[in-house]
Amino acid sequence: MAGRIEDYALIGDLQTAALVGRNGSIDWLCFPRFDSPSCFGALLGGKENGHWLLAPVNATECTSRSYVGDSLVLETFWETSTGTAKVIDFMPQRDATPDVIRIVEGISGSVDMRGELRLRFDYGRVVPWVRRTDNQRVAVAGPDSVWMRDHPSIHSYGKGFATIAEFTVRAGERLPMILSWMPSHYTVPPGQDAEKSLRETLDGWYEWSTKARYQGPYQDLVMRSMIVLKSLSYQPTGGIVAAATSSLPEQIGGERNWDYRFCWLRDSTMTLSALLRGGCIEEAVAWRQWLLRAVAGDPAALQIMYGVGGERRLPELVAKWLPGYEGSVPVRFGNAAVEQLQLDVYGEVIDTLHTALEAGIPTERHVWGLVKALMDFLEGHWHEPDEGIWEVRGGRRHFVHSKIMCWVAFDRAVKMAEATGMTAPLARWRWTRDAIHADVCAKGYDPELGAFTQYYGGKTLDAATLFVVKTGFLPPDDPRVVSTVKAVRDGLSHDGFVRRYSTGTANDSAVDGLPGEEGAFLACSFWLADALVAIGHKEEARALFEQVAAISNDLGLISEQWDPRAGRQLGNTPQAFTHVALVNTAFLLAES
Repeated sequence: MAGRIEDYALIGDLQTAALVGRNGSIDWLCFPRFDSPSCFGALLGGKENGHWLLAPVNATECTSRSYVGDSLVLETFWETSTGTAKVIDFMPQRDATPDVIRIVEGISGSVDMRGELRLRFDYGRVVPWVRRTDNQRVAVAGPDSVWMRDHPSIHSYGKGFATIAEFTVRAGERLPMILSWMPSHYTVPPGQDAEKSLRETLDGWYEWSTKARYQGPYQDLVMRSMIVLKSLSYQPTGGIVAAATSSLPEQIGGERNWDYRFCWLRDSTMTLSALLRGGCIEEAVAWRQWLLRAVAGDPAALQIMYGVGGERRLPELVAKWLPGYEGSVPVRFGNAAVEQLQLDVYGEVIDTLHTALEAGIPTERHVWGLVKALMDFLEGHWHEPDEGIWEVRGGRRHFVHSKIMCWVAFDRAVKMAEATGMTAPLARWRWTRDAIHADVCAKGYDPELGAFTQYYGGKTLDAATLFVVKTGFLPPDDPRVVSTVKAVRDGLSHDGFVRRYSTGTANDSAVDGLPGEEGAFLACSFWLADALVAIGHKEEARALFEQVAAISNDLGLISEQWDPRAGRQLGNTPQAFTHVALVNTAFLLAES
């Protein structure tokens, strides 16, 4: 059985990532990309769906673990009755093949170790053929091959469609194990020196981490969040996935299980802001360039998400052979929400380009042509209903957040035209901006509720309406802003943790389109902290920030959601949206 979501550490090579549990088992890994089928899928089932356990004999949980400095190299310590051992887990940035390297080091005495390697391709359902060649084992099935190389003193053998390793590590010894993926039609992978790879990996992370420029009371939290964002970036293209995992539930035992291994446009502005604030200019430029390539084409065909290479087709598959994380089914790969109309993404794209312009990244003429094309489409469609930011599956409505972001699109396009002198139909854009503003104020605010509502004519709250102040749609001292912030705080929070919107009632389900409930959405709690700063409640905002940040695990990793009643993380992990929000709120508190 998989561990709790917060039990997992992350390692990665900037093209894919693995999750390592406290018990020493790698329970999730997709080769060769984030969105490739998994070869270790125990996270969504059991060990029969693939895992790689490496731990002392009869041990169930490590003594302690930590990352080495500001890196993604994990050290796990095991204290036993006979001695102490350390396992170093990492994935070197690629030269050729994607690799997972595990080095077992004896610290004191001697420790009997045991490894169990079960490779299961195609999301846990294909058992590969395994053969020994020279000093290696190779597992092959379909397009995949995985090569395993051990230190000569490690004894391994096949048993029950798994490779078992048994050995003893003594003080001063360092015994490497290297796992490499290649397309199955390739020959033997190049040799890898584990110790050299470790030094190069650490040097690479240390060099990168010197770019960080946050100085404040939350240094460790911000630095770890920046490392998470870097680790979720797909280096060849600059795309940043929403999370490393798929189908971790928003409610244990429920069906709100989605694939987050793709790049969402809705994350773009906040991600760019976090990267720029954190000093990661190269990554910010790469993210902007990915965005421009991904959205190129017919403005009417703009999608809410794309693959890491800009792929448009992300068909949703239900993996009926997987029992799901703690019985949470269905398990989904791909995401059908890619077909939805979400008008807010037009605002997020334009706002991203405006943010980049303000940061000194110039707007090229071909980019301005894209902006104008997007605005031409939005000018004729902003008044239509859509599925909204939360990708609800209960049908289209006039969601207030979507309308606010349509206003953002025209507001930022006007500002970009004014700043650059590029030609634009400014009179029309200003008129449309004002028309959207009037429409939202007339139809999106409910005086009885004292808040902007989830959708026109509705009576439910939505944390996304906090964007009414976050985007500058209304000034922070506007009574409607103040009352909306307080309504979200009082109506959507549970012990300070904010839900996205109301769930569980018949009316909520009609909007949501799904049964059951979900946890508190952690990014929303940080948005509330931002809004509290804006309306002058800085100390309340700081307390909220610290309360939410405190639920990160022992390594500083946070998932998508939190269950305040059970006191555990929920949803896909680590979640870029959460870590982006943490970084931006930390900077806001430091600057205000």
